[in-house]
Amino acid sequence: MVQLQRIAIAPEQIQDEHLILTAEQQHYLGRVLRLKQGDRFIIIEGQGQWWIAELMVNLPSVSPQAKLIETVSIKTELPVEIILIIALPKGDGFEEIVRCCTELGVTQFIPVISKRTILKPSPQKVERWRRIATEAAEQSERQIIPKILDPVSFPQGLLTLSTFRSNTQSSVQYICEGRGNYQPFMLELMSIIADKIPDKIMIATGPEGGWTEEEIQAAIAIGFQPISLGKRILRAVTAPIVAVSQIMGIIEHKQYF
Repeated sequence: MVQLQRIAIAPEQIQDEHLILTAEQQHYLGRVLRLKQGDRFIIIEGQGQWWIAELMVNLPSVSPQAKLIETVSIKTELPVEIILIIALPKGDGFEEIVRCCTELGVTQFIPVISKRTILKPSPQKVERWRRIATEAAEQSERQIIPKILDPVSFPQGLLTLSTFRSNTQSSVQYICEGRGNYQPFMLELMSIIADKIPDKIMIATGPEGGWTEEEIQAAIAIGFQPISLGKRILRAVTAPIVAVSQIMGIIEHKQYF
């Protein structure tokens, strides 16, 4: 199983235990990987399930092109949803964030435009981010492909996050701030999960130059707690990767020990 190629699909591509491949997937499997009739590969449907699929005919062909053989038992996900609200960094920095944080276990990205944000992404850029998330999920053997929402203003992003909280689930919310005398994030996490791992961890990281005081206060007003990622000032690209690494490390340590 480890040697089989993995590709991510949309759940609606599965029809009556058969797989309808897109033109791009047909090209990749048939022309790039040179798979033939009877060859097998793994599909990741992005919502927690893996399947072994078998090509029914040589590609390209009419639909359907593959059949589902069996489910694959795999447990690679953290027992918590990690939702990142990211003030977009300049250049291609968000691509690096998406790639690394997908590998680390993030389930959802909410890119926001803050007061100090420079980048104003195009729809094509957003689609590229989603392709990067899919590729990173395939590479890191994720069961889930993270969602990347369309960029919104920071106030709209906070409003979106507030809808994720429910009375039936436990959630914690943090906003990272590079300056100020705030509780270290790692100590806060260790305290929070000492008794129980929350269902959701929401964390916001700022752009180059950091959050404005107004933005910090707006986050605090809806329940976010300011925290520190350390004594050094981190780049806008580095901060979310550090935050998610700490979440992953602490939670997996608790699971094993």
